[in-house]
Amino acid sequence: MPRYAHIIGWGKYAPPNILTNHDLAKTVDTSDAWIREMTGIQERHIASSKESTAQMAIAAARHAIESANIRPSEIDLIIVATATPEYAFPATACLVQDALGAAHAGAFDLEAGCSGFVYALATASGMIRSEMYNTILVIGAETLSRIVDWKDRATCVLFGDGAGAVVLRASETPGGVLASVLGADGSGGELLMLPGGGAKHPAGPDTVLSKQHFVKMNGREVYRFATRVMASAAKQVVERAGWSLEQIDLFIPHQANARIIDSAAKSLNLPPDKVFVNLEHYGNTSAASIPIAMCEAIDLGKIKAGDHVVMVGFGAGLTWAACAIQWTARKPGPPALRHRAATGRLRYTWSGLKSLGSRLSRHVDAVVSKVIDTVERK
Repeated sequence: MPRYAHIIGWGKYAPPNILTNHDLAKTVDTSDAWIREMTGIQERHIASSKESTAQMAIAAARHAIESANIRPSEIDLIIVATATPEYAFPATACLVQDALGAAHAGAFDLEAGCSGFVYALATASGMIRSEMYNTILVIGAETLSRIVDWKDRATCVLFGDGAGAVVLRASETPGGVLASVLGADGSGGELLMLPGGGAKHPAGPDTVLSKQHFVKMNGREVYRFATRVMASAAKQVVERAGWSLEQIDLFIPHQANARIIDSAAKSLNLPPDKVFVNLEHYGNTSAASIPIAMCEAIDLGKIKAGDHVVMVGFGAGLTWAACAIQWTARKPGPPALRHRAATGRLRYTWSGLKSLGSRLSRHVDAVVSKVIDTVERK
């Protein structure tokens, strides 16, 4: 029997701190009217000094696990899509794995810019369909405010922070992620990049002074690329799924720019009620934008069992990705979620204690081993 990868749980997290266009106009040469006209953005969520990519990913993952009504021990693999990882290494996904107490899960990060979540979703779906794994947690999480030059009007008005997650599970019931399209054009890599901090330009006084640790973007060229690839990727994945464009119930594009989304919708002949947009309240949250939008669409009742959903992302690389999903999950009620959240708090507290115990045991083992080595040498 063929296997299918179904989304059975979902969750999101956005920092409570909100930065409006009016706030930005106090520090850079811009205005609320200009930002709205050029991008469609009104405000964005910005992480506090105590919030980070891993912490937001963990929060979104916990909501997704509660929604799916599974135990962390059931998760086989965790994939975190991010361009702003907690560290160069270890992978942010490993930090999430430890915090969740997902003792049986492998973990790795995936970097494909703003296309990252859909890339990760396609990867996870393929692993499930191939019978490699049964349950996979996929997260898109970003702290883009850490890599934005807040004096650069061309980029600082665009980005926000947040995280979104889904739980995928194997089933013999037809549906779930039915088709995927992944693409890249590395010749456009310099159009959207973070120059400093890698192997080519290691962090140092020169890279800091020349602001190479901030996002650099050729906005005009990225816009041209995005308007071309969004619609074509959507058409390709719809064809692979065996659907027609008229069968799309909801189109969830990467939330980067309202004009790009409008252009794609027109090319696909989709009316506004079939296109989900929450850009005005979040800005561009890169790999987190599509899962956050998906969660909001579910909350608003815009996705229901049996719907045909298409997700399309584009971003640095240059990359693009699309997934066609036949939705099968049903939204759990508030009482069930409250009960699961309470159970989850107990579970995560215990997981934290076990993690602490492992660290202490490792430390004690290292000290004792050092003492034994010293005695033996004498």
